[in-house]
Amino acid sequence: MTRILGYADRISAAPGECIQVMVSCEGLEQFDANLIRVIQGDINPSGPGYREEAVALNLGGPFVGRYQPINSGSYAVIDDAPAFNTQSSLGLQALIWPTLPGRGSQVILSREDPELGAGFRLYLDSEGAAAFQITKKKGKSKRISTGKRLISERWYLISGSYDVENGTLTVVQKLLNPYPNVNVAFKVSRNVSTNMICTDIEAPIMIAARSANNQPAIDHFNGRIEAPKIFSRSLRTEEMESLVGTECEDLVAAWDFSVGMSTEQITDKSGNQLHGYLVNLPTRGVCGHKWDGSEHCWHKKPEHYAAIHFHDDDLYDCAWKSDFEVRLPDNISSGVYAIHLQSGSEEYYIPFAVRPPHGTKTAPVAFILPTASYMAYANNRIGIDVPETEIVTGRLIQMNPIDLFMQTHPEIGLCFYDLHNDGSGVFYSSRLRPIVNMQPKQIGHLGGAGSNLWQFNADTHILDWLEQLDQPFDVIADEDIETEGSEVLEGYRAVITGTHPEYYSARMLDSLQAYMDGGGRLMYLGGNGFYWRVSYHPTLPGVIECRKSEDGIRAFAPLPGEFYSSFTGEYTGLWRRNGRPPNELVGIGMVSQGFDYSSPYVMREASRDPRAAFVFEGVEEPVIGDYGLAGGGAAGLELDATNHALGTPPHTLVLASSERHSDLYLMTPEDMNDPAPGLGGTEAEIIRAEMVFFETPSGGAVFSTGSIAWSGSLSHANYNNDIARITTNVLKRFLDETPFASTTEH
Repeated sequence: MTRILGYADRISAAPGECIQVMVSCEGLEQFDANLIRVIQGDINPSGPGYREEAVALNLGGPFVGRYQPINSGSYAVIDDAPAFNTQSSLGLQALIWPTLPGRGSQVILSREDPELGAGFRLYLDSEGAAAFQITKKKGKSKRISTGKRLISERWYLISGSYDVENGTLTVVQKLLNPYPNVNVAFKVSRNVSTNMICTDIEAPIMIAARSANNQPAIDHFNGRIEAPKIFSRSLRTEEMESLVGTECEDLVAAWDFSVGMSTEQITDKSGNQLHGYLVNLPTRGVCGHKWDGSEHCWHKKPEHYAAIHFHDDDLYDCAWKSDFEVRLPDNISSGVYAIHLQSGSEEYYIPFAVRPPHGTKTAPVAFILPTASYMAYANNRIGIDVPETEIVTGRLIQMNPIDLFMQTHPEIGLCFYDLHNDGSGVFYSSRLRPIVNMQPKQIGHLGGAGSNLWQFNADTHILDWLEQLDQPFDVIADEDIETEGSEVLEGYRAVITGTHPEYYSARMLDSLQAYMDGGGRLMYLGGNGFYWRVSYHPTLPGVIECRKSEDGIRAFAPLPGEFYSSFTGEYTGLWRRNGRPPNELVGIGMVSQGFDYSSPYVMREASRDPRAAFVFEGVEEPVIGDYGLAGGGAAGLELDATNHALGTPPHTLVLASSERHSDLYLMTPEDMNDPAPGLGGTEAEIIRAEMVFFETPSGGAVFSTGSIAWSGSLSHANYNNDIARITTNVLKRFLDETPFASTTEH
């Protein structure tokens, strides 16, 4: 059982800077905290051994343990709304596209004082029918329902009206696009009493939820809401069955969700300035009721994208109170660190990068910590929630405590490989929450037989290799590159990637390209890199967006018309489909994945080319890497290979390629134009990892391994092996200031 959780406000910090640490304990009276340097996170007894190094820094503990809840679910809030006139009637209206009608009460538009119980609510009742409720005080509420469950994923106009003069409560649900033998509209009226409106409401107006005493919001709506409006009068019959325009009299508020698409703000077009804000990042940039396929880019026709998709499991920021602050020592060296929380046998790690001081370099090598990819897989539930996991890995899945914790605590949020409760895909992922699978000592599911590591923990194999070389290195996080651009990489003689830098933003890609154009040397020690395009939010920290449009290996496909990032307006999907395939950057691109066992490389003719002589110094055997902690070989899990049609430079040397992959290795969907027999690893030539080298025009060079499993072979035989020897040879030459010869000289 995991009874202590935490997260930090930053994932990268420089010496002297402060990190706020948020902690939640369940049933623990106190906990302690220490700062450690992460060296090797692999606990496999067949590996080099787990290694962490304590930092002599008093963090101020022990600390009092307290429980801090996670309030998931998205909604909108309009604070400081004026009270309605005592004698006024009331009208509410919204367009909705429900996704889970009948899954409990779900609020569309409300203003309720949780203390007094007074206010109003337009909602779907527990049966999935449109309902309207007004309450003067506790025990004196009146409600009405159509009693007819809405059809899922269809646009409806929902209206609620209260006439204070005759005490009539009315609710209407109208299907916008009629079907034969399906009733289009239902209207129910009921005489309740007069003067039910209460003016003593200090609660905010809320959209997609309602106020509650002990938590920020309850009764979250699942689905899309568009054009919600409030009127200070009752609605006429014809108005309740057609969307009322903003020019209507007695309009209190009319929110237009097509405005401010890339922000967390919502705009009131009534003239009363009842603007609001969104909580927990519901999905924007989605099709509204007007979308007709004539435009697929939201910022070219925003009126077609005037809806917001709310989910009861959205989560951006847990918003926990800080338990303590860590001020990093001024002399702390750059590296990967973690705050180690501990209470008895319970422990939790919060990893982060310590980068060099701003504007400086403290080592000739930089390791890029792929934090965007960590966020993309944050709290991934593939072990239990994805039935085909055992099929693609070729073995039974062994559950661990983290799997069970995630299954019983869905409130910790989702990742790009999950679906929301309503079946819609997840486009946003945040680090401002506990990420339980991003810790040292954690075991994955797709990491191959052996250590079975994935993402963060697999990258510690590279960190340990650098440590045992006694090679000074700096660590730069993805967010550092996104924030500062290419300047953060300038001056390094060599830059090393992680095992799986799959998710990259435009600025990150531009910065890496600029580094290489300036003569930099890049060691791409992984596979499936630079695959998906992500966008960072323009103002909110610690959150990325990814929409997997067109094709690619993905858990779901976005709906038509929803291929553009709501954060930035960029076209999304594979970098390959954005005209920037990874082959142009590193010579190779993703071709296959398989998770049973990994295979060796076999040296090719180009390995004897004098240009690559430095790579194979001390390497005698033609078969390389028939060992390793990631599936028993150096080539496995996800594989990259050359493709000149996709931009592999013509002078690229294919030094070695893998062989003997199983039929659990299949080619990527983007290469499979016509599904046919013979596409498995034992038959399809495309399924291979290729180790490549090429020079750049400005005296730099690129070395790419084409395999996620590569780093799992580094420590074999106490680092006395060909994989470690090759990697070290390349690093040694890349640190040599002697420029690589221009390709025109060959």
